[in-house]
Amino acid sequence: MSEELTIDDAATRWMPGDREGKPLLVLLHGYGADEHDLIGLTPYLPTGIAVASVAAPLDPPFPTPGRSWYPIEGLNGRRSEDVTVAATAFLRWLDGAADDAPSVALLGFSQGAAVALQTLRLAPERLGAVVALSGYVTPGDLPDDEALRELRTPVFWGRGSADDVIPEALITHTSQWLPDHSTLSGRVYTGLTHSISEDELGDVHQFLAHWLDGLEGARPNATEGRTA
Repeated sequence: MSEELTIDDAATRWMPGDREGKPLLVLLHGYGADEHDLIGLTPYLPTGIAVASVAAPLDPPFPTPGRSWYPIEGLNGRRSEDVTVAATAFLRWLDGAADDAPSVALLGFSQGAAVALQTLRLAPERLGAVVALSGYVTPGDLPDDEALRELRTPVFWGRGSADDVIPEALITHTSQWLPDHSTLSGRVYTGLTHSISEDELGDVHQFLAHWLDGLEGARPNATEGRTA
């Protein structure tokens, strides 16, 4: 897949409320889901932020429902080049949607996590933090990897011990790559499959609250809004 992709801005779901001047958190769903999927996580997120959930640009092969960020084609799927194409399309969307946000963070699940991390590698200066759930870093070098190593952007990487969807080789690569290119925090959740747990969401809330703590004017609402 080498053609340019376009994200449908009209499909983006925004959390209701005034978002002018607020830090922006963008949600990137997984394979076969859509823009309605991760918006249900908003009760677990800190308040004082704008939240957008973006629809991936591709239709997965029939009969898989929902949307896809990049193709998964057999054992040789998940090509780094395809993830880069998706991340480049997402950056174009971000240029138009987040021009007034004081800081931007990404939260991606599975494919969405891979795209979020690839976006960070393509434009390290654009993002203040990344939450990668059940995802991975693509192999290979990108031009701004060295700049990212210097910036050490905060990244939270969460995954389940019983997740058999992401190949072990990609998990091993990610576990070696992220500590060298980011300020990494995260956790492996015992017994969790390719999914998200309440324990994980609690850790995500805390991570994002720390992101907000570093932004002037964001602190007053940073620790509210979590569902027990």
